[in-house]
Amino acid sequence: MPLLVEGRRVRLPQSAGDLVRAHPCLEERARLLRGQSVQQVGPQGLLYVQQRELAVTSPQDGSISILGSDDATTCHIVVLRHTGNGATCLTHCDGTDTRAEVPLIMSSIRSFSEHAQCGRLEVHLVGGFSDDRQLSQKLTHQLLSEFDRQEEDIHLVTLCVTELNDREENENHFPIIYGIAVNIKTAEIYRASFPDRGPEEELRAARALTGGPMISIYDAKTEQLRIGPYSWMPFPHVDFWLQQDDKQILENLSTSPLAEPPHFVEHIRSTLMFLKKHPSPTSALFPGNQALLYRKNEGGLWEKISSPGS
Repeated sequence: MPLLVEGRRVRLPQSAGDLVRAHPCLEERARLLRGQSVQQVGPQGLLYVQQRELAVTSPQDGSISILGSDDATTCHIVVLRHTGNGATCLTHCDGTDTRAEVPLIMSSIRSFSEHAQCGRLEVHLVGGFSDDRQLSQKLTHQLLSEFDRQEEDIHLVTLCVTELNDREENENHFPIIYGIAVNIKTAEIYRASFPDRGPEEELRAARALTGGPMISIYDAKTEQLRIGPYSWMPFPHVDFWLQQDDKQILENLSTSPLAEPPHFVEHIRSTLMFLKKHPSPTSALFPGNQALLYRKNEGGLWEKISSPGS
């Protein structure tokens, strides 16, 4: 069944701007979200989702109360929620393989919602801006089209993407919202930034930078974060890139050099250093070729589990 807004079928293809003009409720919700101040979210109870990762859980989770992601420039952050049981998925999409990623998002929620007696699926799309290469516009269109192609009814509740998330300064364009969080218990979605992006931030970033596909990182049944084991090929010309100045890294390793957050180059450099040290994943990263498992301790912070069986 189709993508719906207030029970009405969404007519595609349309730009984000055309869509909100046809459905004023979307424009109002986007305006309210843009108008919020950014909340800095601490690590307690947080599951941070990096690019090309997804995480799904429900209000019954005793460890996770907030899902979040940021640093989205041309990327979009997607939240899909089942109103009947509160199962919530958050993912950070970059347009690499949207056709494969949307069914993955759907199946992650479906595994929680098979026995839900009532409720509906609601989707929230946030991110992107009016970038020169129109990568945001392309990703918006892909996501709307793929959700419209799914079997279930999906209700589009929030659309704050591309031209709806754009600001102009000195003839340059920037996103207004770079990051969001969703409260699993209350369903509130709000603008957010995240000082703590762990655990294993560099390892997870290395997987994305080397072209890894979208993956699910959290098992809500065991309340464990599962990382790897991953595989990747050596990053091409890593020494060359590490010798370049900030301007070169920004212009060549970003989809939107002018719009990146201040820490972008530092993040890329640290990820490249990690890939230089680990040109391909080894037993040093994943002892016994086993996943790295983490769970929240009593203080709400991630703590490594010594082995999968513990």
